[in-house]
Amino acid sequence: MKIKELEQKLIEINVPKDVYSILKGGHPNEQYCINRDGDNWEVYYSERGNKTGLKVFNDEDTACEYFYKKVAKYAKIN
Repeated sequence: MKIKELEQKLIEINVPKDVYSILKGGHPNEQYCINRDGDNWEVYYSERGNKTGLKVFNDEDTACEYFYKKVAKYAKIN
């Protein structure tokens, strides 16, 4: 899965946008984040300026799949 597909899937299952940050960098408060760092991809929970539970991946597909599994649990059922 690529970033564009990840974004679309999160919209389709109605995950609130305030739960996650995609490729925005920095340390947003209390959000799951996925960012690119050189050749690597970082997935973490940003809380009070800290990267909690940081996982580093060497490919976009694996990082996106991991991120999706972390964030999908926040989907809002209509």
